[in-house]
Amino acid sequence: MHKNTICLWFEHNAEEAARFYTSLFPQSSLGAIQKAPTDYPDGKAGDVLTVEFVVAGIPCIGVNGGPRFKHSEAFSFQIATEDQAETDRYWNAIINNGGVESQCGWCKDKWGISWQITPRILTEAMAQGGDVARRAFTAMMPMQKVDIATIEAALRG
Repeated sequence: MHKNTICLWFEHNAEEAARFYTSLFPQSSLGAIQKAPTDYPDGKAGDVLTVEFVVAGIPCIGVNGGPRFKHSEAFSFQIATEDQAETDRYWNAIINNGGVESQCGWCKDKWGISWQITPRILTEAMAQGGDVARRAFTAMMPMQKVDIATIEAALRG
């Protein structure tokens, strides 16, 4: 186990989520799947209790803990993309698998986990500050999925 691991609480489908994430993102892998040794408040002995996985290089563990806690936008994975095809691939995979669109490159998967699918050109423009950042930010604000051509046009002024 890694020294620092993100723990994600799921109602009962941590394994399904982990398998989806690891199939979608590079530098991802599925690890140990632990089953409950006895019955517990929201499950039975033998049910999947925890799933270890790495998503885009980040070690995670999914816990099937029941409906007690819900995800919020206060936590999200930010995935940097190189071009529109990569942006579209991740965004569409999440949305077309029961997810929902949000604003400014954010979407939520069917398990309630938030994702920021963020083209590097946008991040780099924001880091420049000043007028470049203002133009990029203004162009991004009305978007759901980030459109790189629109960001590029805004950067050109």
